[in-house]
Amino acid sequence: MVLAHQMAMESDMVQAEMVEATEFPDLSNQYHIMGVPDTVINHGKAKMVGAVPEGQLLAEIMKVTKN
Repeated sequence: MVLAHQMAMESDMVQAEMVEATEFPDLSNQYHIMGVPDTVINHGKAKMVGAVPEGQLLAEIMKVTKN
């Protein structure tokens, strides 16, 4: 997802990886990937399917990373 990569470029606190789901079926199955884009946050603590606005993605990241 481009938005996650943009966030990673802006902050050292964000890491983003992009994986071709059809080339890595085990990984796709692990995270229950059904469509693209499909953003998995903190190894499955949250997931967002489809293109979402920046504010919505940021809110979800903040929600799952609260201490």
